[in-house]
Amino acid sequence: MANKLKYFLVLLICAATQGAFAQISNPRFPGQGTNQPVYTRDTLKTRPRSNASDNLDSLRKREENKHDSVEFNSKYIKVTSERLLADSIQLFPLDTGLVNFENYSPLNQPRNPKISLGYPGTAARDLLFNPRKTIGFDEGLHGLDAYAVNPQDINYFNARAPYTLLSLYSTIGGTKEQIFKTLHTQNIKPNWNIGFILNFNGSKGYYATNNVISQNVSDLTAGLFTWYHSKNKRYNLLANLLMNNLKAPETGSILKDTIFNSPNSSFDKTGEPVRMPGSYSNMKNTGLYVKQFYYIGHIDSANKGKAGTANVLPTQRIGYTFYANQRKFNYLQNGLDQYGAFPDYYFTAARSRDSLNVFHLQNDFSYSFYLRGKSQKATKNELKLDLGLTQDFYKVSQFVADTILNTSGRKEIKPVRKQDETFQNITLKGKLGYRFSDRIYLEGDIQQIVQGRNFGDFLYDAKLTLAGNRKAGRIVMGAYQQSSSPSMVYTNWISNHFIFNNDFANQKVTNLSFNYVNDALELDVKAEYFLLNDYLYFESQPNGIDATPKQYGSAVNMLKISVGKNLHWRKLNFDNYVVYQKTDNPGLLRTPEVYTFSSLYYKAQVFTLNSQFGVNVRYNTPYLAPSYALSIGQFYNGPNVTFTSYPVASVFFKATLERTNIFIQYDYINQGLFSNGFYQVNRYPQLDRILKFGVAWTFYN
Repeated sequence: MANKLKYFLVLLICAATQGAFAQISNPRFPGQGTNQPVYTRDTLKTRPRSNASDNLDSLRKREENKHDSVEFNSKYIKVTSERLLADSIQLFPLDTGLVNFENYSPLNQPRNPKISLGYPGTAARDLLFNPRKTIGFDEGLHGLDAYAVNPQDINYFNARAPYTLLSLYSTIGGTKEQIFKTLHTQNIKPNWNIGFILNFNGSKGYYATNNVISQNVSDLTAGLFTWYHSKNKRYNLLANLLMNNLKAPETGSILKDTIFNSPNSSFDKTGEPVRMPGSYSNMKNTGLYVKQFYYIGHIDSANKGKAGTANVLPTQRIGYTFYANQRKFNYLQNGLDQYGAFPDYYFTAARSRDSLNVFHLQNDFSYSFYLRGKSQKATKNELKLDLGLTQDFYKVSQFVADTILNTSGRKEIKPVRKQDETFQNITLKGKLGYRFSDRIYLEGDIQQIVQGRNFGDFLYDAKLTLAGNRKAGRIVMGAYQQSSSPSMVYTNWISNHFIFNNDFANQKVTNLSFNYVNDALELDVKAEYFLLNDYLYFESQPNGIDATPKQYGSAVNMLKISVGKNLHWRKLNFDNYVVYQKTDNPGLLRTPEVYTFSSLYYKAQVFTLNSQFGVNVRYNTPYLAPSYALSIGQFYNGPNVTFTSYPVASVFFKATLERTNIFIQYDYINQGLFSNGFYQVNRYPQLDRILKFGVAWTFYN
């Protein structure tokens, strides 16, 4: 009955959030409790019981008592990822703690903060300098990437008991932010796991949301995943089917740029007019990902005989990955541009239907060779060689809404194909790793496109790890050099408001890094140096809104130093993260010089709750704020506007009650102390102070 009530509760929660979905049945393994059989009720009371009936009742009672005596918990669930399965089969226990639980938004991650148009679901980019470390074809539309789930983001499980995680994050007294997430997984065989995810984001934001449906964020992410491995652990299959449907408003911001000035403050911000009330972007991403690999030859097993902790270390591995993906980017505009949100239009003044469709088909073949010593206690002189070949096929189509004559000679506005192209890339990959001892490890990675549209792109990466004991820590030194083709949006773009036709050189990035990590001291320090050549960016004329692709011919230097340190005194904890950035061209790389995040909290036992009370404070120094170009989703270097900057503080309470984590947080509690509000992007005001809560329910059976 408890199981039935649990799944009935799951259905009710999902239906109340956004629609209903079906649960998956729950078979269990022999020896861990079985599903109760459905017995026919005997209504003839005068019929004497047979021995068979007595036996059946005894068996049923035994099974019921056996089921009730098993209390499933997190130790029955192990988790891994594609990255952790790259060199061996590794499984880890679930993380059921409260670390970073209140920072649920991808915009406010302590070590990877982002700037956005105001609230979760709108276009965003990194606040700190983080160049993209990829090569090959790229459409260049990444404003909504923070909210999408990609194949490499999926975790895979070994669930000896069915595992369900339900998470709800929302504002109190409104729907300015409302995020609901579901994960369910279970083993259908001891060596075969399946699961699904279902995420919703229905945020409304803070401004101009009064009866304007098109200004609502509406994100849906759904996916199925599975992990199968043969009983001898030689064959592994990872597969997932993912769908992202992300809709973000493109308002051009509110008309009142002085919204935070006291004499001109707004009484009802939901009624503030915006420049483009009927305008939004939509990104749809659907893909099937299948990765298979097989261990051949002798298989070395570490920790053999220790149940649940064994790692399978192969001597050879062959792998094949298939990936089919359809990406669609749409921008819709309804109504005239009365307030100058766009520089101009090329096809229609009051209606935009810009569309980019990208079909991507990938085949990846790999071979790995491992040469190890016989002893598993001390690993030295261990060699690993990976060789791979990747074929990427693309079909790219672009459409705009244009005025055409129909068969009757009347003018109609219909989608017109402006670009249609197919091409492919062939990439050679090689990776060499050598372990001199269990303290010293050297690895190198080479990726080179040898044929196709993006011929000549390369990424060369090297890393040296020097590890001491727990008290001494470890040092990781790295370097990489990258040459990547310009994105499509820079060179060959046709839309209603922006048309680009440029011939740019490859952008080059050279990086050197030094990282020291000491787990015993809870300290990590990282220093990075970037040298950029032929840097690509968007820029406008002074005080203009005509974002145009540009390439900076001279070299640009960037130094980035990051320090993380956690302090403890009895039950008082103080976690800190500080980043210092220095560039010789701050007008080009618009990013703050200093960023800090600090969390001061006290751990306490409140009745049966393992609780934490605290305050989070984030701060960055003033910087030249970027502007935002509608319809192409690009942050660009517009007017030289610098906003004042003050700390943003949030107080929180979070706790664990058995299998449930909860938090209550008052975000931006210091609003009005230093200023009435703040900006991160030119013209786009950020959030007001608001009360939020979150809850995560965990079920193990």
